[in-house]
Amino acid sequence: MRFSIFYEHQLPRPWDDGAEARIVHEALEQVQLADKLGFSTVWEVEHHFLEEYSHSSAPEVFLSACAATTQNIRIGHGIVPVLPGYNHPARVAERIGTLDIISNGRVEFGTGETSSDMELGGFEIERADKRAMWEEAVPEIAKMMAQSPYEGHTGKFFSMPARNVVPKPMQRPHPPMWVACSQRDTILMAGQRGLGALSFSFIDPDEARQWVSDYYAAFEACTDPAGLAPNPNIAVTTGFMCHRDEQTAIDRGLDGFHFFAYSLLHYYAFGTHTPGATDIWTQFEENREEMGFAKLTATVQAAVGSEGAENLVSAGGLDSLRGCIGTPDQIREFVRAYEDAGVDELIFVSQAGRNRHEDICESMELFAKEVMPEFAERAPEREASKRERYAETIERLQNFHNLDLTPEVTATVQAAASA
Repeated sequence: MRFSIFYEHQLPRPWDDGAEARIVHEALEQVQLADKLGFSTVWEVEHHFLEEYSHSSAPEVFLSACAATTQNIRIGHGIVPVLPGYNHPARVAERIGTLDIISNGRVEFGTGETSSDMELGGFEIERADKRAMWEEAVPEIAKMMAQSPYEGHTGKFFSMPARNVVPKPMQRPHPPMWVACSQRDTILMAGQRGLGALSFSFIDPDEARQWVSDYYAAFEACTDPAGLAPNPNIAVTTGFMCHRDEQTAIDRGLDGFHFFAYSLLHYYAFGTHTPGATDIWTQFEENREEMGFAKLTATVQAAVGSEGAENLVSAGGLDSLRGCIGTPDQIREFVRAYEDAGVDELIFVSQAGRNRHEDICESMELFAKEVMPEFAERAPEREASKRERYAETIERLQNFHNLDLTPEVTATVQAAASA
């Protein structure tokens, strides 16, 4: 199993003049540490206008800094909104190609639609069109990165004549492609299109087992791959804070992760937002208990147990809204359950709410020392077994698109998918 880190650049109010600069530079330090500790990927979102929840509107800039100051960690766009109203498909292909060169071939290319009214309305995108926009853009972006020249496209949401889209990425025909998933239907869609599934729903291991089963069944049945190199992988996002003392881990990490969930719901479900005025952190503190985000102690959790935790979302064991927040032994047990469920990658959310930089770094170091080695030791065998199991499907999907590619690209398609 692989372990990765995830950034929204959260910044709860009130803000001082240096707040945005501080969280970005602290995140860069955390990424550099993660690189040294052996974490797999840094995933960075792209969101617009989502105050407090996400101040990450130009991830290609942040990820370029990550790429330039690290050696091994992979550089993940998680995700690029590929709707033409946000980013023209040719511009997406250009920036992915450039970032892959800067990183010496370490890019993971996550795609998505976005679904908050604040963003869709800000760019005047009709909600009813967003899936069709994604469907049209993603295959064309893949071709832009592989063809020399790109053959051009005439479509409903964008058109462009034949052009050679440069620079080309180092990973040929293109970096591994993913799609953001928040429910079972999008997990199935990811498999049906031969894309990796980035699950941004907080699901427990039992639920993850069914999602994994559904995803790989859909992948094996894929008849319409979106990219030119299939990427059979499923990643799950979870909260994270590791400390030898359980209560310390909870105190350092759970409030931040609860704010992460609350602020997400604010923009995507129940919130009414006035730009520049709404104070989400204050609302979180006022409404947290009735929303199921009550403060939690280890003693309360042990007393309540899983049977009576309906109003304590994070109580009753290391479940989906507490995630990997606990001691090394607790986290190890939780991760094993995800490994047994068939999850390929866990993506840790630590930079959330008011979680402190020094606590995040200490947590990563302890996890890398006491938990990660066990799973890293088993990873090569698991990966080899998976490649063998899905080799026939991978080969079939590699040969699906009959495109006019350069000899170099044609010769490296199989290597890209099996690496």
